[in-house]
Amino acid sequence: MEVDIALNKQASTIIDIALENAQNYLLDLNEHQTESCSNEMKNIEWTTCKDFTIELGQKQIEEYISTWECHRSWLHCIDFLQEKELEFSKQYHYRVRWSIPTRRKPIPRATACVYFIIEISKVKPLSFPVEVYYLVESNQLIHRPGQTSFREKWLKDIIQSKILLQESVNF
Repeated sequence: MEVDIALNKQASTIIDIALENAQNYLLDLNEHQTESCSNEMKNIEWTTCKDFTIELGQKQIEEYISTWECHRSWLHCIDFLQEKELEFSKQYHYRVRWSIPTRRKPIPRATACVYFIIEISKVKPLSFPVEVYYLVESNQLIHRPGQTSFREKWLKDIIQSKILLQESVNF
């Protein structure tokens, strides 16, 4: 009985934290989009469908990420995950894993991921650029380069949530 009460309390705490982080995320996104209406959204020139390769996709994601305004202490690595065949397109999925290792803790307690999807249309002419969009871990909002400005706070919120979750679970 006491175990159930403790588990319910921990679950409630985790849910409250997740809801608070989601609300803060949406408020920040809305606030940032309002602020950045006058600012130019950063983007790169994406390759055409006919010239696309998995390696080029990875290089272009790296190039696009370099336009983000993140503190230099953030490190990331890009992994190609899978190729997905759809009826009217082919999708290439990548994961960019972010962390802030330090001298004291070279292996970070938590990481945050941003998932990129590069889509090659089977219907549009091959001379058209690839379609690119990305999702931030634990969020379902789809971002498109040139239409949304990336926020470093998104990564911080994910890592903070993971660390709070780790601290609330006793092994």
